[in-house]
Amino acid sequence: MKRILLFAVLPALLLLTSCFKSGQNEGSVLGVQDTVITAAKLLSMQRNADYTLVIVGDPWKGGELHRYVLVPNDVDLPENLPEGTIVRTPITNALVYSSVHTSLMAELGALDAVRGVVDKQYFNDSVITAGVASGRIADCGNSMNPTVEKVIDMQPDAILLSPYQDASYGQIAKLDIPIIECADYLEYDPLGRAEWMRFYGELVGKRAQADSLYDAVVAAYIDTKRKASGAATHPTVVTEMVINGIWNVPGGQSYMARILNDAGGRYLWADDKNTGSLALDFNQVLAVAQNADYWFIKWTGITTLKDLQGAYELNKEMAAFQNKRVYVCDTDKTRFFDRVPFHPEVLLREFAAILHPELFPDYQNQMYYHID
Repeated sequence: MKRILLFAVLPALLLLTSCFKSGQNEGSVLGVQDTVITAAKLLSMQRNADYTLVIVGDPWKGGELHRYVLVPNDVDLPENLPEGTIVRTPITNALVYSSVHTSLMAELGALDAVRGVVDKQYFNDSVITAGVASGRIADCGNSMNPTVEKVIDMQPDAILLSPYQDASYGQIAKLDIPIIECADYLEYDPLGRAEWMRFYGELVGKRAQADSLYDAVVAAYIDTKRKASGAATHPTVVTEMVINGIWNVPGGQSYMARILNDAGGRYLWADDKNTGSLALDFNQVLAVAQNADYWFIKWTGITTLKDLQGAYELNKEMAAFQNKRVYVCDTDKTRFFDRVPFHPEVLLREFAAILHPELFPDYQNQMYYHID
């Protein structure tokens, strides 16, 4: 449940990223010439013969959040390196805070580098859970207050965590261990968020695999977007639902809105300029989206329209409810949170196939299921 609520509020943070790189070329940060990055707004990466310079942008204050100098382990430390946190690569003994990143590391063939985790209950990968159970992977407590003694015992060569505004990281920051601030979740462009895999590929010594994987993601995304754009109709769409009196509606420039529009839908808040979410009440949503053709919801425990009505009686007033065009992603049973950040093409194709089944006749849903 914690991850569902976190995902619901994260879009609000994205509003703060819209000014970053304003007036700059795509993929450049503070005038540093990229050799790699094309879509991410908060990441710049310059590959050199002896090192790779990585700059993470500050989505809250502008400028730089962190800069890293990645130097291969098998070479002597070069002289005259640029300023930044030196990280010897590939990292082989990492403390990782999020299953999003361990899932990518598994896909890149670098899961052995994960030697410690926090919030172990949110890791579903069998290798991770077995590793924690056997003691091969250290259980370092919870993310808000890690067990410093266990972190010291495992002696990680890097700590991968998601940054937040004015983060100090407490005792962890005093251990002289490189902290990799994984700001990928603050990217609101789907391909921009996925492109962070290039950075993580560099960290774990899987550059070629990460580059190849990203190229495949881009190709698949563009192909699906092209097919969906040629659809004969473009149904209207509403997402999520009222929870505790608030309906968090993705802003018109948000991650979810972009994917829905690229999937050939007409997102009803598309003209809104926010990259975050809008906290609305039910009547405000009803006024705009009562007649929406499709309704997509991320939640758990809703398997029928009766369940949906039970969650909030007035949900039955939505036309998509009455026309039985409601689709739910049970986030407890799918890999939505782990897979989608680095594979937006999967979510895009899912939406496109639901909205335009005639264009994707052989598609089998992976995340969202129809309820009646």
